[in-house]
Amino acid sequence: MNNTIKAKLELLPDSPGCYLHKDKNGTVIYVGKAKNLKHRVRSYFHGSHNTKTELLVSEIEDLEWIVVESNIESLVLEINLIQRYKPKYNIMLKDDKYYPFLTITNEKYPRLMITRRVKKDGAMYFGPYPDVKAANEVKRLLDRIFPFRKCGLHEKKVCFYYHIHQCLCPVVNHVDPQVYKDMAQEVKHFLTGDDKEIINELKEKMFAASEKMEFEQAAEYRDVINSISTLRTKQRVMNHDLKDRDVFGYYVDKGWMCVQVFFVRQGKMIQRDVNMFPYYNEAEDDFLTYVGQFYQEAEHMVPKEILLPSEIDAEAVEAVTQTKVLKPSRGEKKQLVAMATKNARTQLQLKFDLLEKDLIKTQGAIENLGKILNIPTPVRIESFDNSNIMGTSPVSAMVVFINGKPSKKDYRKYKIKTVEGADDYASMREVITRRYSRAIREGTALPDLIAMDGGAGQVNAAKAILKEIGLAIPVAGMAKNDKHQTSELLFGDPLEVVPL
Repeated sequence: MNNTIKAKLELLPDSPGCYLHKDKNGTVIYVGKAKNLKHRVRSYFHGSHNTKTELLVSEIEDLEWIVVESNIESLVLEINLIQRYKPKYNIMLKDDKYYPFLTITNEKYPRLMITRRVKKDGAMYFGPYPDVKAANEVKRLLDRIFPFRKCGLHEKKVCFYYHIHQCLCPVVNHVDPQVYKDMAQEVKHFLTGDDKEIINELKEKMFAASEKMEFEQAAEYRDVINSISTLRTKQRVMNHDLKDRDVFGYYVDKGWMCVQVFFVRQGKMIQRDVNMFPYYNEAEDDFLTYVGQFYQEAEHMVPKEILLPSEIDAEAVEAVTQTKVLKPSRGEKKQLVAMATKNARTQLQLKFDLLEKDLIKTQGAIENLGKILNIPTPVRIESFDNSNIMGTSPVSAMVVFINGKPSKKDYRKYKIKTVEGADDYASMREVITRRYSRAIREGTALPDLIAMDGGAGQVNAAKAILKEIGLAIPVAGMAKNDKHQTSELLFGDPLEVVPL
């Protein structure tokens, strides 16, 4: 903690507000809110924290705060600040995730389409759906019932879909636009669960076709009716009031939070959203922030009603979303929240189980490597490889592994400056000198093991340079087989072959 932070900590007010943590470059790396700024901000610099919070604190070089009148105002401000600064330690929603919607375009002769963007263009939007497959399933069914336009507006003859009764070809056949307006309303009723009239109409057509001995056409109507029944079965009815609502549940463990959202549309749960992230403050506060951010994303339309766990500040969410927010204490709605919470717990536990299995595998591998070489477990390994194109433009690459996994942010490429032509030994001497001389000067992390993509000459060259600059880091050479796979190591003094 530097003197600037120490001084500012003494000046923090006992008021609600938002605080901004900054790094050495003055970049905002975290935005938070607090009911009491003094207590919350001071807590970062006193007591023990989990690893993720310690990493955040280690980068804080300055801080600012903004005082507001209430917790609701702090939530609104926090969301705006996060949107503005996009701090790297804040909750990050999936930027590239846009759920599909069905839309009836706002045209004279409209089309039924799938889109991932909801615009204020006068079109009708239905959804969102959990994925494109689900949206396509509904669209294919609607196409068989409602012949929206599929052809262009400059066609001279009827299109293919006209012959299978899925397009009216309005330009060629001069169809009244009112026909499409009526169809759009029928689709709206159908997608809101009011399908009795459509099913009755299809049954009448099926019976009429059967009486005319048009059995193929009758079978087509029968299949459409069955498809509607199948679709309704998949869309589990959650409430009988047909209200659009989002249901939130969350679970925390080991410094991580999992948020589960159930999207209920017209009484049917049509999809879910799962997001996991580290949290740095009180779980309830970070969850509240997440909900506020959630509805800042374009694809998340605010529903008529939001259901939250009992400990969450519903009034704050209501102020941000401008919609009805409930914390149900009994009945079906409470069961929905409980189900979302249970699923959040399941998803988070699954994440930890997978991480544990992966950790056992990778940790076992590096521990085994340490035993083979008779050195402490090499947590950080740096590997070097030289390359050149036709003897010109020589470069060397450094690849870094931490706890057995690639650490791509630490990868480096070195352009050789002092060596003419293809001289691997001289190139390696330059790169090793540059890399570790700088590490000593700047006090940055050193590896537990250096792995050279080469034989005894390169290993010895690296060891000699390290000795000159006063470092005693183990160096191993990676010997390749005829498939260019590392089959053995060169290690020790003198060098010996160590099979893998």
